[in-house]
Amino acid sequence: MHFDLTDLRLYLNILEAGNITAGAARSHLSLAAASARIRALEASLGTPFLERGRRGVSPTPAGKALAQHARVLLQHAEHMQQDLAEYAKGVKGQVRLLCNTTAITEYLPELLADFLRSHPNLDIDLQELPSQRIAHALRQGAADLGIVSDAVDTHDLETLPFRDDPLVLIMPPDHPLADGEPPSFSDTLLHDYVGLAANSALAVYLEEQALHTGIRMQIRIRAEGFDGVIRMVARGAAVAIVPLAAVQRWTGDQPFKSVALQEDWAQRKLLLCARSFDHLPGYARALLEALLSD
Repeated sequence: MHFDLTDLRLYLNILEAGNITAGAARSHLSLAAASARIRALEASLGTPFLERGRRGVSPTPAGKALAQHARVLLQHAEHMQQDLAEYAKGVKGQVRLLCNTTAITEYLPELLADFLRSHPNLDIDLQELPSQRIAHALRQGAADLGIVSDAVDTHDLETLPFRDDPLVLIMPPDHPLADGEPPSFSDTLLHDYVGLAANSALAVYLEEQALHTGIRMQIRIRAEGFDGVIRMVARGAAVAIVPLAAVQRWTGDQPFKSVALQEDWAQRKLLLCARSFDHLPGYARALLEALLSD
């Protein structure tokens, strides 16, 4: 069987994305090149690794075994590169950090910029995912560190507290919900919403909470980022749910009303997590220390 690390990264990217086109884009390969690599990988062993369907691809039993070994091999290769980079000037290591929407938007930009400035031999592969998928990726060895909501199951991962992250309802001052007692989440679902991008981790989380009540969120429009959401709400478009940190950071002139959500799932805390903090490679441990000391 003949393969290289590019083949393995491509294969895992395809599995994570659910289709070859998106996996190729993540690997910075053309669709034709990615397809040729996968065909050659399958031909070298004489068995298919992917089942192709109308909705994308899924791993065959052999493909699942390949994925497990590929994650281990790539993780060892990255650890080796990071350890040797300490001895070879100019050779870069990389840490893969997975975060939910709030962490990546509100808490990390300046912190990570400062860290990169002080660690010139390090790159960070930063990706936004829903917390549930982050926990799964860590269990599979597909990332070094993650920042997740405490609402997800992390029983087989090691965790440390990172930030309190409560969610709040925001609305125009003249909105029907702005007067009287603070509304419940189910009350708000009878009204129109400004939402985040559909693939945003927080958007997915909120829409899951709505489905638990049996009512779908009525999204009038979606905005990129919390600032865009707040600006639209302040101009009277609809209501929205955002992290308290985004409201506290807001510097615009247009007024809006902010109300704390009372539901337990809205009283979120963010957790740093990993399979084992003690077994992180050197650069990942340095990043962990920076995240904890800020």
